[in-house]
Amino acid sequence: MASQMEVREREEFVEDMGIVLEHMGIARMAGKIFGCLLLSPESEVSTDQLVQQLRASRGSISTMTRLLIQLGMVDRVGRSGERRDYFRIKPDTWTRILKVRMGQIIEFHNMIERALEIVTPKEAGPYNRLREMHEFYEFFEHEFADLLDRWEDHKKQASRK
Repeated sequence: MASQMEVREREEFVEDMGIVLEHMGIARMAGKIFGCLLLSPESEVSTDQLVQQLRASRGSISTMTRLLIQLGMVDRVGRSGERRDYFRIKPDTWTRILKVRMGQIIEFHNMIERALEIVTPKEAGPYNRLREMHEFYEFFEHEFADLLDRWEDHKKQASRK
């Protein structure tokens, strides 16, 4: 059985995960659910368990798990002979999250390129700001693609051990 300190630390982690995901534009309760799933000793957690652990309504849990499913972070699973839903962290969630963020960065980079077509080098201030941003995002896109490739290689090598 967990000590009171361990329980408090877990609760604080769940709350903090809610705040971190909220900063990423995801509802705080969705982040708290994600935190619960990360810390769960079981690979799958039921709606009832989430309601109890988070002291939240079934409606809130239902809405936020649906959001996490849409974001590709969580899977809904069933169990033979049971009518309740269970949730688990989707495999490869970390790679998927970063790829989504990379898509947003590429979209932003495209907007910068569009602005560079509008602004001329004669407009030194805006042109220089946009040029620097363009170079940064171009560099980041290239490096990020290489980094993801290295991560995939790392995973393959680790799975062979």
